[in-house]
Amino acid sequence: MKMQRFRTIVLMAALAVVGGFGLASGQQVDYSVVSVPEESGIEFMQVTTPSDYLCMPIVQRSGNGISWFSNRIIDTSPDGLSLAFLSARNNTTNIFVKDLSKQGSSVQRTNRSAIIDFSYSLDGKYICFSESRGGTNQVFQTSAVSGYVCRQITSGAMDYSPVYSSDMKNIFFARQETQGVSIWSYNVENNFLSTFTSGLNPCPLRDEEAYICVRTNANGKSEIWKVDYESGIEECIVSDPARSFTTPVVSPNKDWILFVAKAPLSPRV
Repeated sequence: MKMQRFRTIVLMAALAVVGGFGLASGQQVDYSVVSVPEESGIEFMQVTTPSDYLCMPIVQRSGNGISWFSNRIIDTSPDGLSLAFLSARNNTTNIFVKDLSKQGSSVQRTNRSAIIDFSYSLDGKYICFSESRGGTNQVFQTSAVSGYVCRQITSGAMDYSPVYSSDMKNIFFARQETQGVSIWSYNVENNFLSTFTSGLNPCPLRDEEAYICVRTNANGKSEIWKVDYESGIEECIVSDPARSFTTPVVSPNKDWILFVAKAPLSPRV
């Protein structure tokens, strides 16, 4: 595995061959649909309830592989006091927010039809999201605390994974085009759209003119790259010929990257 500069934390999405423990030897187990009991000695606080109708990531199994929806469908407010999540109710998918200091019901923050993913602004005042509409995905911005009024950011394209830059002057997002997926930005002040380089899952870095993103190499494996769009320098941070990586998130001090890795098929005992 190739890694540069950043320390990493990996969440593994694995398809493994398991033997023993009540499972027939050689049985293939899809861990996307398997749950385990809580570890003893660890206390968990349940935040949502079945009545919140929380959306789960889409995971698909085909042959010997697993693919998963890597867009952000849950987020915490910058002050850590609120949890926002996608909820499927009445044949619609919308963003709901729950106050973590209370045990009350969640509050609906959007009144749309089919929201795909979203993220908080760094000051906690706004939420940007993408919605599937009429065969396209469009990016919007709305208040994180009141009202349903939305500001439309893009139209007529396949846009998703919106996220704010650290200075909140730009909203970065991924755009699916005929030649692949590329990173774009929208300038909130002048409504100017810019295109950068290939990639998806953009994660802007604080106090830098740069972002982390995911790219697929010639062998079909996804890698994590750092792109400095001011200097034009691009560098691969995490790469492995046997697995793919998605959904990078950088810690506030920029020392760590949290991401998801697809483990290769391997025997387990």
